[in-house]
Amino acid sequence: MESSQAVDRSSGDARIEFATAIALSTGAALALGLSRFSYALLLPPMQADLALSYVQAGALNTANGVGYIAGALSAPWAASRWGAKRTFLAGFLLSALALLATGVFAEFTMLFLVRTLGGVSTAHTFVIGAFLAAAISRSSDPRRRGTMVGIYVAGVGVGILLAGFAVPIAMNGVAARWPDGWIALGGLGLAGLPMAAWAVRGIREPAGGNSPLLGLPAFRRIAPTFFGYGLFGAGYVGYMTFIIALLGSQGISDTRMTSFWMVLGLVSAISTLVWGRVLGALRGGLGPTIVFATATVGTLAVLVSSGAVAMFVSAVIFGGSFLAGPTAITIVAQRQLPASDWTAAISLLTLSFALGQTVGPLIAGAVSDTAGDISAGFWVSPVFLGAAALVNALQKPSDDGTI
Repeated sequence: MESSQAVDRSSGDARIEFATAIALSTGAALALGLSRFSYALLLPPMQADLALSYVQAGALNTANGVGYIAGALSAPWAASRWGAKRTFLAGFLLSALALLATGVFAEFTMLFLVRTLGGVSTAHTFVIGAFLAAAISRSSDPRRRGTMVGIYVAGVGVGILLAGFAVPIAMNGVAARWPDGWIALGGLGLAGLPMAAWAVRGIREPAGGNSPLLGLPAFRRIAPTFFGYGLFGAGYVGYMTFIIALLGSQGISDTRMTSFWMVLGLVSAISTLVWGRVLGALRGGLGPTIVFATATVGTLAVLVSSGAVAMFVSAVIFGGSFLAGPTAITIVAQRQLPASDWTAAISLLTLSFALGQTVGPLIAGAVSDTAGDISAGFWVSPVFLGAAALVNALQKPSDDGTI
């Protein structure tokens, strides 16, 4: 009888953990799926309406990346001062408001400022959310923790999917209505706030992670992951910034591009759930290396060929791998370092990621402007992603053999 009751309690705890991770994933959906990646959907109409060059278009995503850097640096300090749960919810609310504000202004300088401030709040949301996701499960099983983080990150794919529905409906095919697209995204963000609030109520304020800075010995243990993640940030963001513009230059119709975006979001959400458990079982830097190499192949698909087949192959391969990047490095940090360093480590890794995201769109945009061809700048993505895979292969297992 006691054994049966224990099994029932364990099953009940598992259901609660999964429900909590799903609700918490609204933060990931907002921070990246709605706030960062949906910029690719709105970039072509914004360029047409505001007469933006590729450098200016990249600069608006770079602004978001600069804010993300500031947010990644300040997230551990904010969590140690106000608590991880309060910091997460505050970042969530401000991120949604920043999306609404992006639809209010049509002047480049104000858009740059709003995108910068939105980057700060989304970094707080995503970084602290990943830390909270790791604290959902009280099990010491790394696969279980990896699954929780995987569910959280899968929210990004759901955000991409929702944006694929919301933006075309809000704009109704009129380029000048791009502000309505941003307002729709902000509304979706606010709609997710009650779920996020419910999720954090069910998570204990993590005991570890109060250190705002990562010491040098700890940094050395994750150095290859730090540099590899930065290269990954530069590579993947070039794809996510300019992919819709590239497909448009190849003559792909708006309807097919919307289908592409939906497939990308759906595949990324589903695959991330699988990746979480797989990555929890891999040693050293093998997990991130496999993820980054797979994403590289996905970017090449639309460069070596054009048309619907290449487009959907890219959506499946790239979409099926790129969101596993945050999951992979979060698992490396958790298993390589003590719990007291987790928030600082994830923040530092996110800083590297944000630096990559900052320079990636500018480099890709500059190459495209110089060559007069968007596909030229798009090659920046596979170059950076391939380098990320090579660098991360240098990440060694920890001394105790747990990673």
